[in-house]
Amino acid sequence: MDGSRHRRRGDTRQRIQDVALELFSDQGYEKTSLREIAERLDVTKAALYYHFKTKEDILIGIFGDLTRPIDELIAWGREQPHTLATKQEVVRRYSEALSDGGPLFRFMQENQATVRELRIGEMFKDRMLELSAIIRDVDAPLADQVRCITALFTLHAGMFALRELKADPEDKRKAVLEVAIDLVTQAHNGA
Repeated sequence: MDGSRHRRRGDTRQRIQDVALELFSDQGYEKTSLREIAERLDVTKAALYYHFKTKEDILIGIFGDLTRPIDELIAWGREQPHTLATKQEVVRRYSEALSDGGPLFRFMQENQATVRELRIGEMFKDRMLELSAIIRDVDAPLADQVRCITALFTLHAGMFALRELKADPEDKRKAVLEVAIDLVTQAHNGA
């Protein structure tokens, strides 16, 4: 197969995912049909089925693409020494991954009930547990373990809770990151 044909097929797959995520975010996952996605793309349902059999397959594809940096971060973090610098770097990189995958993570936040019912909910939970294991010390006092776990969720909350604050989005991300790093630092120093 020549490269241009493969690229066109990849572009179609990406367009499907982009349109589906937009519709899922605007209308909700449950209210969006494969027919609507196909119509928005001006393709037949058969063409859509060639790439994805179900809405969940589309969402899993989006999830896989946008969470690849998190998987890479987990792999990297497992290989590093369990130092404060490693923990801080994990939190920094996770903040960037959340920012880069903003549309998906906003969808997940706004559709929590649906996400819990789908495979991506369990997949995301597993990643969160793995990140948590990298940045917390299992023999640390319980309060310090909670600080580490809370640092990750602080990054999540910052994406949504601060939307109404009047500030540059990158400044808000950096402020939330500062708080998350403070939590991990405080927990590490207490251990």
